[in-house]
Amino acid sequence: MAVLPRPQTILVYVGNDLLGDGLIKLPFLRALRSAFPDARITWLAGHGKSVYASSLAPLVVGLIDEVVEQAGIDGDAWLPFHPHPLPNRAFDLIVDTQRRMRTTLTLRRVRHRVFVSGALGWILSDRRPKSGLRKRPILAHQLLALVEAASGRSVAFELTPLAPDPANETEACRVLPDRADGRAYVGLAPGASLPHKLWPLERFMEIAERLEANGYAPVFLLGPYEQSMTETIRTRLPQAALPLPDGTTPMLTIAVCRRLAAAITNDSGLGHLLATASVPLVVLFGPTPAAKFAPLTPRYEILRAQDFGSDAMDRIPVAAVWQAFERLLARVN
Repeated sequence: MAVLPRPQTILVYVGNDLLGDGLIKLPFLRALRSAFPDARITWLAGHGKSVYASSLAPLVVGLIDEVVEQAGIDGDAWLPFHPHPLPNRAFDLIVDTQRRMRTTLTLRRVRHRVFVSGALGWILSDRRPKSGLRKRPILAHQLLALVEAASGRSVAFELTPLAPDPANETEACRVLPDRADGRAYVGLAPGASLPHKLWPLERFMEIAERLEANGYAPVFLLGPYEQSMTETIRTRLPQAALPLPDGTTPMLTIAVCRRLAAAITNDSGLGHLLATASVPLVVLFGPTPAAKFAPLTPRYEILRAQDFGSDAMDRIPVAAVWQAFERLLARVN
């Protein structure tokens, strides 16, 4: 394979980026910037928005030079008689992060020198990963294969911690201060974007009671859709901390998460924020495939509802979650 000349302009295509999507793609973006440190990188959300232009913008300073949203790339623009996508733009390298054939064909119509895509078993890609064409089970590894193909070099999957932001770290210490009794904080994230991803709140509270009985300080991490849980939690667990009021930014959330010894979470955006903060995790999965959306942290335990008889989250028993938590701590300590 010929060596790829150093591209000066790179287009990365995504459909859209919600919070969890952006956090999953962050290691890919770091690897891409490491491979091409001098290139101008344009992040293109073809049919939606990207959190890299809003809530996660501070995380990608120096990694992305331009974010374009709602570009209208999806649909039937792959047809030759359709208006040309991005008619006034050209790129040295295009990296297609999705696998829908029509979208890939559309994207290939954008002027470029080199096109990289894993769609259709890499058949439409100008470059392929040296490590092979097999589809990696974990989404993050699928994305890193694109960087390997584009650069022609192996890509190490490194979980480099994010540099702390002093202002957010100071605020995190204020809302979740060190305890005089020395108890370690353990996070509980009972929310998720979809109802079928929710382990019952009652069971999270049972876990909180076990934490208190075993010398830990429970911390409930509530996102914007879980603020209604506050009164229920405060009534039953008055000693539990709830440090994330409505409107807390993702950057402050990450800073607060850094103060946790471990956490138990549903498969959710907040779970990925915990992973970004390098928190050891117990992650609870329902119908979502854990093999694809496993968290990007080296220390985790996964429990799947399917292992207890169905996709329903309430099939996961409290005892199993507590045992997973104990296994996690045994590996961490």
